[in-house]
Amino acid sequence: MVAPTGEQFEIAAAGYRAVVTEGGATLRSVEYDGRPLLDGFDADEIPPGARGQLLAPWVNRIRDGRYDFGGKAYQLPISEVARHNASHGLVRWAAWTVEEHTDHSVSLICRVMAQSGYPWTLDLHATYDLSADGLTVTHSAANLSSTPAPYAVGAHPYLAIGTGPIDAFELTLPVATRLLADPERKLPTGAEPVDGGDYDFRMARPIGATVFDHAFTDLVRDDQGRATTVLHDPVAGQGVALWVDARHSWLQVYSGEETPSTARRSLAVEPMTAPPDAFNSGTDLVVLAPAGDPGDDHTCAWGLRAITD
Repeated sequence: MVAPTGEQFEIAAAGYRAVVTEGGATLRSVEYDGRPLLDGFDADEIPPGARGQLLAPWVNRIRDGRYDFGGKAYQLPISEVARHNASHGLVRWAAWTVEEHTDHSVSLICRVMAQSGYPWTLDLHATYDLSADGLTVTHSAANLSSTPAPYAVGAHPYLAIGTGPIDAFELTLPVATRLLADPERKLPTGAEPVDGGDYDFRMARPIGATVFDHAFTDLVRDDQGRATTVLHDPVAGQGVALWVDARHSWLQVYSGEETPSTARRSLAVEPMTAPPDAFNSGTDLVVLAPAGDPGDDHTCAWGLRAITD
């Protein structure tokens, strides 16, 4: 019998333990000294709510699954039927192949074959590495086609401290701008600064009743170009930090209200290189050059670590 997400690859180092799956190169769980840092899923489950999945070659939603690129129109399958969108890319249900698996690291590869709605062939790599600094995740893509290819990548981890709820937890969210979206289809309609409003968490404060289902940009970065989100429980003195590198310009934050059984149990903080519907807006869209030309590949990284007061 095969698990719904296929083979399970366990890695461990410096008190951290993680499990990555063959299906989707999905990050199923991360723990530190036995304490879960992610709200993941069991080995006998299909990932609910896209938990831990890798999103490529686009992130979030494409309106009606339609877009124009290079003077041609393309139609993707509608994978989010209720909202009539193409959602979360092409590889989160695919079987990935292991390139290398050590005690502390696992690297997987997936070839995206050209198809009617996305007529480019890409090689995608995902590497998960544990050390005393926590987990580092590296995503890379190489265009194998003879023409430029549109591309974006993201991930879907749910940050956890115990079983929640998140209301009493303190959040530091290093963003200055919130993308506005229509409530029915969750597609972009504009943007606004977070200054002083309900979504201004640039200084740590309790989440309270704030509902998240928004993309954010204009990230506040340190000297290394990293932007770090922190979820902290002041009572337990524990937390989890998620950082993204300079190639991630967006964070999607989601408190899970669409699934009442797990709503507000954890907080999804999703690293993204582009916003929803970027194949239509062009905002922060990566264009991979033809194979063999400069710019035919793209690499980015993010990670997480435990916080203990």
